[in-house]
Amino acid sequence: MAGKRSALRWLTVIATGCALLAAGAAATADPSASDWSRLRQCESSGRYSTNTGNGYYGAYQFDLPTWRSVGGTGSPHQASPAEQDHRALYLYRMRGWQPWECAGKLGLRADADARSKRVPTYAESAYIGGGGSPAPPSGGGAPPWPGVVYSYGDCSPALVAWQLRMNAYGYDFQGTGCYYAETQAAVLALQRANGINDSGKLGPKTWRAAWYGARPRQ
Repeated sequence: MAGKRSALRWLTVIATGCALLAAGAAATADPSASDWSRLRQCESSGRYSTNTGNGYYGAYQFDLPTWRSVGGTGSPHQASPAEQDHRALYLYRMRGWQPWECAGKLGLRADADARSKRVPTYAESAYIGGGGSPAPPSGGGAPPWPGVVYSYGDCSPALVAWQLRMNAYGYDFQGTGCYYAETQAAVLALQRANGINDSGKLGPKTWRAAWYGARPRQ
């Protein structure tokens, strides 16, 4: 009997441990895509281009100071859906549901990632589903050049696709959409590998070389 009681105790310990692990895994998950969809519908009827002139913009109704506090550039309603999704998850991890009045109305519950201060990657925010990943088309073709020559200090959502494409060559861009030192180094390396004037400016030739040119040396 003693052996049976001992075995039962071990089974109880194992079962309890598994339950705690499962609870911990659930607690660290970000809100579901369904929760984000409900939030967008309440905030903006799900429209990413919303600008009613009330000082709040886009699907998640960012005001400009809040948008910039999580790395957003330009106006939220002019950013791509994937960019808005990313900044919304970023804000959630900084402040939980607190910035959104609709979250309270909908009864959305925060989890362990709320206020975790962990900056998300674009891959982590892609699940939200409003805009999908900002990465290039799956067929490998280059998205159209946006018609702007970018240089150091410029920020634009259009730069995200180029930055993420360069990760195929061993870079580690997070897709900020801002042209700083890492982007400049990648631009120059790509230009030199492909016989493009190494001006450090990201124009149409350098844009297309990220998809169709020679591999740069880092």
